[in-house]
Amino acid sequence: MKILETALVTIIGSLLMSSCGVVSSPLLPGSEAAAAKNQIMLVRQNPPSFGFQRLSTQARSYPDISVFTDGRGIPDFLAETGRSERRYFIFYYLTDREAYACRTRIGNRGAVEFAGPYPITKNEYKLLDDLRRAAEGGR
Repeated sequence: MKILETALVTIIGSLLMSSCGVVSSPLLPGSEAAAAKNQIMLVRQNPPSFGFQRLSTQARSYPDISVFTDGRGIPDFLAETGRSERRYFIFYYLTDREAYACRTRIGNRGAVEFAGPYPITKNEYKLLDDLRRAAEGGR
């Protein structure tokens, strides 16, 4: 559990320095995954955002993500990064000011481990809420 907490802090720090908006080209193999690496992405179903596309893609690769989001709901933001054989994801739920971390399991293809909820700090909340409002046109 301590490893997930350390990974969460490291990932959040590096991801908060990344941009929220990312564009990928369907013409370049792997471009979606490359564009998502080390990013925090807005997850919006309608119209579908890049973050929603990534969440859907990862849920197909890792069915445990579908089970989690079916029970907890679609997050407001998705952070994604990876190292070696592992993928790391953070699901941000602004309404509850909570985040959940998950990582893929080595040797168990398609399975992920979840940890949380972790509280979202006041500064994280403000940053993510500002990004969400900007994406929605200032609403």
